[in-house]
Amino acid sequence: MYSAVGLVLSLGIAAVALRRSRSRGGYYEREVYGMNRRTHVAYGAISLAFAAFFCAALWLGLVSAGIAALALYAVISVFYLSSFLRGASDIDE
Repeated sequence: MYSAVGLVLSLGIAAVALRRSRSRGGYYEREVYGMNRRTHVAYGAISLAFAAFFCAALWLGLVSAGIAALALYAVISVFYLSSFLRGASDIDE
């Protein structure tokens, strides 16, 4: 179950990251947090790598590895999402 949750989460974050890499972004995202195209692509690639791991862990039945990977990926995804969500409103421009 943990690997399935991790797979869905990592694929969702990868889709968001790759979509955000195509947009210019807002002021906070660009100027304050330094989230440029390369940063979004890097998080997208990391998310796809985790998705591959979660898929393998799910297929092989590696429960404890799935739990550990989900814990690590949860921290990474919180770092990523919190780095540009403040700029989502972008009321300063």
